[in-house]
Amino acid sequence: MEAFPPKQGKRSDGTGLASVVDFLLANARVVLGVSGAAVLALATLAVKRLIDRATSPPDDDDDVKAKQKSLEESWQELSLIQTVPKPQLALKQDKSEEPLLVPVARGPAEEPVDVIPLSEMLPVEPKTHLCLTLQEKLLVYYRNHVSKTEAKKILGKHLSEDICAELQNFLKNKYSELPFGNAFLSGYLCDGLVGGGILEVDFMLPLILEPDLWAPIPGEQTVVNDPRFWMIKRTGLEYFPRGNSPWDRFIVGGYLSSNAISKSLWKVLETSVNWLAVGSMLECVVRPVMAPKELKLEVRHEQIHLDIALCPMIKAGDRTLLAASFEEPVENLWRQSFYTAEVSSLKELDARDSGIRQCCLHLLKAVCEIHPSWHKLTSSHFIHVLLHLSETKSDWSEAALADRFQQVLEELLRYLEEGSLLCYFDRRINLLGHLNVEEIDEVGYTLYAALAEPDLWNGLGL
Repeated sequence: MEAFPPKQGKRSDGTGLASVVDFLLANARVVLGVSGAAVLALATLAVKRLIDRATSPPDDDDDVKAKQKSLEESWQELSLIQTVPKPQLALKQDKSEEPLLVPVARGPAEEPVDVIPLSEMLPVEPKTHLCLTLQEKLLVYYRNHVSKTEAKKILGKHLSEDICAELQNFLKNKYSELPFGNAFLSGYLCDGLVGGGILEVDFMLPLILEPDLWAPIPGEQTVVNDPRFWMIKRTGLEYFPRGNSPWDRFIVGGYLSSNAISKSLWKVLETSVNWLAVGSMLECVVRPVMAPKELKLEVRHEQIHLDIALCPMIKAGDRTLLAASFEEPVENLWRQSFYTAEVSSLKELDARDSGIRQCCLHLLKAVCEIHPSWHKLTSSHFIHVLLHLSETKSDWSEAALADRFQQVLEELLRYLEEGSLLCYFDRRINLLGHLNVEEIDEVGYTLYAALAEPDLWNGLGL
């Protein structure tokens, strides 16, 4: 991958201290050699920049440029670090030195004593794992950390079904006036796309709306002007005033509020349901968690760790609309979900050419789960990158796993650099639109580091 071209910025005249730094850099080669001078240059680079900035005159443009520092510029600094050769230190053994010898008694004291080298007595650990290729590492990691036994998957599904049934019965008994549809399970556990140490499942809770009282409004016609989000408008108020629909209690500004519904459900999860009794009955621990983007239940079983996301949803024709995140600026938004299309397309492509796209997704999910900076990326991001890449790459055999895995990350890095990952099913939608510049910068920087320095994969278990 080619590094991004460096950008030129303003530099101030050198001060006395800055001149000392320049002098040290200029003479380091004599003392330390080429490799040592390169390392010293990196070590003093940050100090020199601080000196330059401290001695620069105040400039309004500098403040603006500092606040608008581009993602490309920060990654270029990383590329500078990656291109510097690391000094190699070799430990030379003096040939004149004899190996350390240890006497070993064979019998009585009068018998001669054998002497063997100490190195032959110490166990030698095999080092074959250091020679594994990325292809072999990925396959080993998939076998040891990603693939789940069928028994764990079945246990996860059974626990999910029982917990969701308990919650649905509670909602229907306590809030019988609210017309909830039949809840059902969805998500990666149900579709065999689990990865890492957590089993994920969604509890889909349909809201039944009167079609003559509610109308879906496309995102580009709303105040946010974003095709990702829809709004549900209350209609017919002149003939059917408020109170004619049980969902009218959740109206904000003439629209059905996803936030109001989610907050009410959160109160139910947190205070109304006796999760201690439910967990005791199912031999596990269940507790509600207010996640940043969704309503969640965490389930701890002695064999598995299960995450259940509670998803209020509305069917608008052939579209599935989910309650938007609590973080969205407008509380009446409903987010269009492409989950069903994502999973079906991925499986259809793999079935057509016996591909490894799903295996690649498993690995990406597992690595993303380990690396804290990548938690802002979801499985949906990886699936859309895989679908886009499938349009240009035809070989998805197991022998090409390492190449496709590497290319998915490279493509993702390119999308992060552009700040745009277009939805595979609706090119008007930017799937990175919910991330700010700082979040994109953080994810992109660490991803670039992993690609530029393969040894970093060892820290992720690969």
